[in-house]
Amino acid sequence: MANDNIFSGLKVVDFASFIAGPSAAVILSDFGADVIKVEPPSGDLWRIGNKIPPQPQSKEPYQWHLANRNKRGITLDLKNPGSSQVLEKLVKWADVFIVNTPHPARKKLHLEYDDVVQWNSRLIYADVTGFGENGPDASLPGFDITSYWARSGLLSMTRDAGAAPTWPVAGSGDNATAVGLYSAIVTALYRRERSGKGSYVTTSLLAEGVWSASVSIQGALSEAKFFAPHDRKNPANAALNVYQSSDGRWFVLLVTPDKLAGLAKAIGRTDLLRDPRFVDPAKLVANMGQLAAILDEVFSAQPMAHWSEVLNGVHVTFGVVREPQEVINDPQLRANDIVVPLEGAGGKLTSTISSPIQVHGVAKAPAKRAPQLGEHNEEVLRELGFSATEIHDLGASGATPKAKERVA
Repeated sequence: MANDNIFSGLKVVDFASFIAGPSAAVILSDFGADVIKVEPPSGDLWRIGNKIPPQPQSKEPYQWHLANRNKRGITLDLKNPGSSQVLEKLVKWADVFIVNTPHPARKKLHLEYDDVVQWNSRLIYADVTGFGENGPDASLPGFDITSYWARSGLLSMTRDAGAAPTWPVAGSGDNATAVGLYSAIVTALYRRERSGKGSYVTTSLLAEGVWSASVSIQGALSEAKFFAPHDRKNPANAALNVYQSSDGRWFVLLVTPDKLAGLAKAIGRTDLLRDPRFVDPAKLVANMGQLAAILDEVFSAQPMAHWSEVLNGVHVTFGVVREPQEVINDPQLRANDIVVPLEGAGGKLTSTISSPIQVHGVAKAPAKRAPQLGEHNEEVLRELGFSATEIHDLGASGATPKAKERVA
């Protein structure tokens, strides 16, 4: 890690699994933090995410590297009595301790805040849960599809009228939550700089999902009148809709009122500005489906390249709907260091996605592959102060086994 990076010298223990907690640690590592990933002997299940449908199939464990790059990795069996001395030294070593184990299991494993803070009062204990720490469902396990998407209401709003809820992209809620957890951690670090005190910080997939859906949820709190679910052929607003070009490309159109005249002129339909069906606001609402049909006909007559030139020419906002294979070739990604080189992963995995935060004048740490299971057991235990004999005994007892990788 670069010696002059923002979090150089910051020590992070990542006890979390899957995506949200580990990805918060990745952001810290991007700015120089030393992160130790702690896994059970069987390993984090996300190691084999590349083999679980409907995830894109690959020989490379690409999700594992995305959520755990730049980390050192150790195994620790918290059910083994010998693990307690390792846990204690990890907590004393750490500035930040990230955990997402459901609270009933966390209590049995002695990973709760009250269990570990006794060893380090300056610790930033970062907790991510599915549904929050209080309430009737606080103990339930949660994934982003259940907590962030379904429970928050987002999944009811991201579909067209008459369609069943769809299956969102894996990790989308987790990665948003990771940024929230990272924010909580750095807020606590700032507090510690000012007061010397550690903190217990937390967020949940549910809280982050409601925050993402907050414009609509706030509307519900205000007893606002909601439009029916989006119907592309009968939208609430034809100027905020999805259309298709002659070559089959879908694009999102977002026309603000001040751009309507310019758009009508650019598409050769200034008659729409005088059409009695659309000029009167009340009639416009009643005839919105007819306006959408007219725009459908217009946009389906020319290829996307034509409409890109036309819409850009009148400064109308639009967005072509792209597939993942197109996204990776977008020059904006590399120009803005959204996609960066990944060192050491092997195979075809030579690039990864950087965290979405940049600090001008500060170069992020180069992205390096995620650790193999138990790869750094001896190195980390030695740094924590264990002798060679103690390290051998911990391994032999099963407290810190050099376990085999989990296979699907």
